[in-house]
Amino acid sequence: MSGWKKPMTMMPCKAKMEPKDFILASASAQRKELLTRIGLIPKEIVSADIDESALPCEKPSAYVRRMALEKALKVAESHPGEVILACDTIVAVGRRLLHKAQNEEEQTRVMNLLSGRTHKVLSAVCVLNRSGRASIRLVSTRILMKKLSPAEIASYVASREWVGCSGYKIEGRMEAFVRKMIGSYSGVIGLPLYETRNLLNGVGIK
Repeated sequence: MSGWKKPMTMMPCKAKMEPKDFILASASAQRKELLTRIGLIPKEIVSADIDESALPCEKPSAYVRRMALEKALKVAESHPGEVILACDTIVAVGRRLLHKAQNEEEQTRVMNLLSGRTHKVLSAVCVLNRSGRASIRLVSTRILMKKLSPAEIASYVASREWVGCSGYKIEGRMEAFVRKMIGSYSGVIGLPLYETRNLLNGVGIK
């Protein structure tokens, strides 16, 4: 047929998400990405510089809740009257906390400790409302790792995916070593989204 033209293919429009009226007390790229996934983009990101040393005989659950609260309170000092979101995530083997390894030798010891064992990833979320009242939720995820061979441990350590993380980074090579997980995958990454969304909704951030 003369004059026929092929119809134009319309590309779907990607709606621009506007920032919400809260501050994220973390410079973690993973936490920012997780919030973006659910449309809760902070208007500002402020890193909270606090002492992260554990107290004598402090349980992992108490430690991670205290860290989340202290991060939120630290940022609130310079941003009064704002909604503050803070989070802390740690790996615990029994009562032992796994802090960020400083070198490959330390990370090798971490991998040997986790190999073939069940451990917990604890993630605490804290939201301060505009009057400074804190609400905290603690999420515990149980993870069973496969028995790792020396070659697997050496390969993971050499990848340096673990740098800057407590224990390891789940979204990468370590995913292939997880035999079983019971809990929150986003919590293991660093921010449990179900609890975070509910806390922010509770202070009017939707």
